[in-house]
Amino acid sequence: MLILWYKLSSIFVVAEIGVNWDGDFDIAKQMMITAKKAGCDAVKFQSFNEDIIKDHPEKSRLLSTSIAENNIELINDLSKSVGIEWFSTPMYPEAVTLLDSFVNRFKIREKDSRDLFEKKNSPILDEILKLDKEVIISSEKSPKLLKNFGSQKIRWLYCVPKYPCQITDFDFTNIQEFDGFSNHCPQLVVPLTSAILGAKIIEIHISYDKSGNYFDNNVSFDAHELCQLLTLIRQYEKIIKF
Repeated sequence: MLILWYKLSSIFVVAEIGVNWDGDFDIAKQMMITAKKAGCDAVKFQSFNEDIIKDHPEKSRLLSTSIAENNIELINDLSKSVGIEWFSTPMYPEAVTLLDSFVNRFKIREKDSRDLFEKKNSPILDEILKLDKEVIISSEKSPKLLKNFGSQKIRWLYCVPKYPCQITDFDFTNIQEFDGFSNHCPQLVVPLTSAILGAKIIEIHISYDKSGNYFDNNVSFDAHELCQLLTLIRQYEKIIKF
């Protein structure tokens, strides 16, 4: 039986911790607590290897944020202690096997979804689809361009691959062809608009401290902004009797 990873009665909001926890477990826990208190349904991390970031100027620091064998059990324990679900974005096929026994779902980043539209195989997606779990895929292109867009295992998020995005970068004309929205814009109005237009899943990046030196701060919301956004989304749900 497929594990449903979003609640049919409300919008499923994912707080992307990503690489912003800086390999610090105290920060990771606090970010989980922030997400839970705000009303998020899950938090998300990333799983990559050294080959993927080999040219990054802060490779060692960045690698410490990847969910791998040396930290996956601790992250799992933290999520249990806080009481919020976690999952991750595998960026290489072997990471799917590593994550499988810990997560209920997977995420594929926009960059890795491009092969699907170029009629190429996706080794990461192939590994995930062997499992009886759902996968969310970020894409700028409509999934209706693919023959498998209606797969029961796949949910699609509209995503513009710019970091950060400006409001003028978005075109929500066809957002209803997607299941949800993945945000990289620092303006709250963008993910809120996606909810009003029918997004059932919304993914937003969060930061421990926007005044600090964290990798994705330019696309992230702090605790106050996150609470503002979730309050508006949950109020909207009440208006439309979700």
